[in-house]
Amino acid sequence: MQPLRAPVISLVAVAVVALALAASAAAAPHYPVGTAATGYAAELAAPTSSPPGVNVWTCKPTAARPYPVVLLPGTLYNLAESWQALGPMLANDGYCVYGLSYGADQLTALTGGRVAAVGEIAHAARELGAFITRVRKATGAAQVDIVGWSQGAMMPRWYLKFDHGARYLHALVGLAPSNHGTTVDGLFALIDADTLIGLPAPLTLADCPACTEQEAGSPFLTKLNAGPDTVPGVRYTVIESTHDEVVTPYTSAFLAGPAVTNITLQDQCPLDLSDHLAMPYDTTALEDVVNALGPADAGFKPSCALALPVLGG
Repeated sequence: MQPLRAPVISLVAVAVVALALAASAAAAPHYPVGTAATGYAAELAAPTSSPPGVNVWTCKPTAARPYPVVLLPGTLYNLAESWQALGPMLANDGYCVYGLSYGADQLTALTGGRVAAVGEIAHAARELGAFITRVRKATGAAQVDIVGWSQGAMMPRWYLKFDHGARYLHALVGLAPSNHGTTVDGLFALIDADTLIGLPAPLTLADCPACTEQEAGSPFLTKLNAGPDTVPGVRYTVIESTHDEVVTPYTSAFLAGPAVTNITLQDQCPLDLSDHLAMPYDTTALEDVVNALGPADAGFKPSCALALPVLGG
């Protein structure tokens, strides 16, 4: 009977490994990926919640996904509304994903958390710094990546430039960022759009210090953009639509620098009609985000499909 012993042990070992792999697969979460409609519903029903897979503080980075990703919404929006697609997508792909509704003020309290990113931007940058410290402590990661929409991709540049944040950031990926500001018409386009989807009306620029700070030529933007657009050691990606009605002209989103990739969606997909509001739910834009988080493929070509204003693809 002695010769049978080794095969039996081998079979038992294989069975144990198979059971372990099956248990691991069963334990791996799979989060539902939402749409723009999911986001607007979350904004109304659970504005202070996190999207599925976001802010799971027990998550630990892996060798394949070493950088936690921090998601930041745009002006007048919150975490729950903005990232119902990208948050769970990244979590399902093995990233540790976190997010912050920054820039709260009295308007945030009056709306039950439905309106965020409205306070002074320099203060929001300090909030971001504290949040990144918390993420780094929880995960053990030395650096994080940021994916931001609109103000959420411009505000971190203040953190990098004036709050000594460059050592903690690996990459900054922006969807329609307000890097060089916008016109007054662009600001009112954002406010009017928010009113249409059920946010408090009438909003004015006086309710939103961050809005006036994003007007082209403001003292805030003049200080932010004095000198180079970028800081050494950080990789930048900007993804923008020619149909952006809030960041106007749309080219003001783009950055200059040696570590910058600027992407115009319509150069990739002419049928992409996404505007500013649709960017977090535009399929092509989100594929570009995933590629930018890396390792980026210079020859990457996203899949193209018809995308609509407000709703995306």
